[in-house]
Amino acid sequence: MNILPKQARLFGLLILSTILLAGCVSRPQPLYYWGDYQAQVYGHFKGEKGPEEQIAALEAVREEALAEGKALPPGFQAHLAMLYGQTGRSERLVEQLEAEKKQFPESATFMDFLLRKFSPQVDAKVSQ
Repeated sequence: MNILPKQARLFGLLILSTILLAGCVSRPQPLYYWGDYQAQVYGHFKGEKGPEEQIAALEAVREEALAEGKALPPGFQAHLAMLYGQTGRSERLVEQLEAEKKQFPESATFMDFLLRKFSPQVDAKVSQ
């Protein structure tokens, strides 16, 4: 003995299957691995940590990204370069700016400008 008409049962089955399929949908994965990069930048501008502490934190984020096989976000390596520049490690500054330029070719003009501005010995390297 059926209490519900056939159309109501089909409609109920349709709704139930839609709900079940919606539960199977996965969220799109982010394009970049952010870690706590945004919190580090915010802390930098608030003056909460010194450059060495921030470098250590950002290097840890870089290692996490490498371990997960994900790309670093735009500006990450440039920010790290700025921190290395503040600590006087110009060779690391150059490495980071070059890495930013390689990962994001649209930033090449600005990265070249920064390379010329902050590292006089780099002028020959940029000209090549």
